[in-house]
Amino acid sequence: MPAYNHSGQVVTDLARSRRFYEEVLGFRYWFEFVDTDDRSAALLRVKPPLGFSATYLVLDGLVLELLHFAASGTTVPYRERVMNEPGLTHLSIAVDDIAATCALVEEHGGEVLADTDYGGMAVFVRDPDGQLLELLPSSYRTRLPPMP
Repeated sequence: MPAYNHSGQVVTDLARSRRFYEEVLGFRYWFEFVDTDDRSAALLRVKPPLGFSATYLVLDGLVLELLHFAASGTTVPYRERVMNEPGLTHLSIAVDDIAATCALVEEHGGEVLADTDYGGMAVFVRDPDGQLLELLPSSYRTRLPPMP
């Protein structure tokens, strides 16, 4: 039977990204995986050298894999994606206090997209590498239908 495993995203500064996801959004460190260039290159379809590692963080059952390529010139520069571009668009995280979390986003190198404020009920932010994150109040869960 299929089961969700994790979602992965590339980060340019692993320590900065860990601080952001742990201190701003409450993720917890799980483990780190380091692999050889030849094995990683084949699986990921990226030319070596890579200096590849994957750090796994968890939050409420969500496993986030932070992929890091330490070899110089390996990471492709950030390109802003738009919401209607095919593919994964964002992560949505419920927080107790949207305003306080937005302040932490800015303190930890992220960006609050103030023009997306949905009357205090949702706002989009970007992590330090530009990954789009939707912040919702924790109370939103009480308004959802039961999960199947």
